[in-house]
Amino acid sequence: MKSPVTIIGAGLGGLTLARVLHLHGIPVTVFEAEASPTARAQGGMLDIHDYNGQVALEAAGLMDEFRAIVLPGRESVRVLDPGGVVLFDKADDGSGGSPEAQRAALRQMLLDSVPAGTVRWGRRVSGVRSVGGGRHEVIFHDGSTVGTDLLVGADGAWSKVRSLLTDVTPVYGGSSSIETFLFDAASRHPATAKAVGDGMLFVSENSGGGKAFLVHRESDGNLHAYLWLARPQEWFAGIDFSDRVAATARIAREVDGWAPELRALLTDSDTAPVCRPHFTLPGDHRWDRVPGVTLLGDAAHLQPPNGEGANLAMQDGAELGAAIAAHPGDVEGALTAYEQVMFPRSAEAAAEGEATTRIIFGDDAAQSLIDLFHG
Repeated sequence: MKSPVTIIGAGLGGLTLARVLHLHGIPVTVFEAEASPTARAQGGMLDIHDYNGQVALEAAGLMDEFRAIVLPGRESVRVLDPGGVVLFDKADDGSGGSPEAQRAALRQMLLDSVPAGTVRWGRRVSGVRSVGGGRHEVIFHDGSTVGTDLLVGADGAWSKVRSLLTDVTPVYGGSSSIETFLFDAASRHPATAKAVGDGMLFVSENSGGGKAFLVHRESDGNLHAYLWLARPQEWFAGIDFSDRVAATARIAREVDGWAPELRALLTDSDTAPVCRPHFTLPGDHRWDRVPGVTLLGDAAHLQPPNGEGANLAMQDGAELGAAIAAHPGDVEGALTAYEQVMFPRSAEAAAEGEATTRIIFGDDAAQSLIDLFHG
């Protein structure tokens, strides 16, 4: 490749691709809408699996750096019932295959692994268009443009690049998460910190009522909680989230009767509740080959939260980078090889994610989760 590969989006997938291309001596430029690496919070904990995410990091030559940011003990997992009774408690003995790290630390690790100037910050895309011959032009909000022979959309759920390949757009997946935080939990919220344990906590109803807590203990001792609710978008639209007190009170009613230390994840939150709707692309989403452009990560196969999104994005990035390197001068050969593997893999992950969602919201959720973690 004599002209740079152009990547839209400096998330984990786009940066993994940039790193692998850099290792192969292939020029690459990443355009990112955010103004800087610290322009916004980068999310919470990620479990990086030994069968996809870690394989990608091996290909990127970053396993030593990854091990340095892994948080010991965070693979421990608990399942409680809504009354606070511990139903399952598995300690992290160091033998698990999915060590946890903060997303922000993982992203910074990837940023540090590419040459300075690879990422162009503050470049928000307003549109993309084909200019013929497999070339495409990216139009930015400031009116500037860039042309490229190989365009990769790593630009997430609402990808602009996706429109070059398909008219399919994300749809609401039937549930949303309410995000809250308890800061300095061990000293300020000891009962809740004790209930959560050292790593991850699940609390599900067994009535099929569509309610579940997922909580992580983060690197700084904060508790990062999500109350998952299987409700239509209209239900959430009826809550004024700009009114913190009223929104908290309304959401807390969904866990009336639950143990006080669990309700405190909502009622004592140090932040206002934030609604995070879950959007998805079809599980079998794919497109016909269009010369000079492809997608990775959520832009290609957006799924509900299932622990696979970041891992799949990094795997996509590593495999696309390897395919480009393996097909010098043959863009279409590289993209075809990548997509032929990516499509069935993402469809399988989507099916597994749907099965996990059914478990979390099922009539025997607690036992099903315990069986899942035992397995």
